Amino acid sequence: MKAIVNRSSSTKERILGAAEVLFAQRGFEGASLRQLTAAAGVNLAAVNYHFGSKDKLVEQVFRRRLDTLNAQRLAALGSARESGNDRLEDVLDAFIRPALKLSHEDSGSLFMRVLARAFAEHDDSLRQFLSENYGHVMRQFTAEFARLLPHLSKEELYWRIDLVTGALTHAMSGFGMIQRKQDVSEGAHLEQTIQHLIRFAVAGLTHP
Repeated sequence: MKAIVNRSSSTKERILGAAEVLFAQRGFEGASLRQLTAAAGVNLAAVNYHFGSKDKLVEQVFRRRLDTLNAQRLAALGSARESGNDRLEDVLDAFIRPALKLSHEDSGSLFMRVLARAFAEHDDSLRQFLSENYGHVMRQFTAEFARLLPHLSKEELYWRIDLVTGALTHAMSGFGMIQRKQDVSEGAHLEQTIQHLIRFAVAGLTHP
């Protein structure tokens, strides 16, 4: 297999980049270490040295994106709290904006496919990893939603948050009917998507 990453990158970054591409294309089980080393232009010893195992490599592919994403989400949530203007719209903006910005980055859409694989393949160990390392972020947002939406029961709140998260995932995939017009910049289209999704989510969350 021909190398598919920039050879000027560090060995570790080349491996992570190749893994992200192959996992998106072939899934976690379908992408072999032999294919990965060929794509990254490295040998198996390099993978073992930097990651130890394929499972640990998979985890690092997620950490590379999700650590930054969730740090941005929590920072935005903290800013909303400190300002004293933590309206529902502000909390939703903190949850939605960093995720949509990630999906609009050069490799963001590729990672969205990797993330979709994590749930489509029903990998229990990977789901446990994601829950243990990033579940606390969702819990913080859920607590804020519960505080701002006291009229909702716990079960009803969870249903609505799940559906809002589904709408966000759909928007991140870029497969929706609304595509960017030629006379609209990437930045303007991203902002339109964010604002439409926030208004949609507010309507769904606040409905009696």
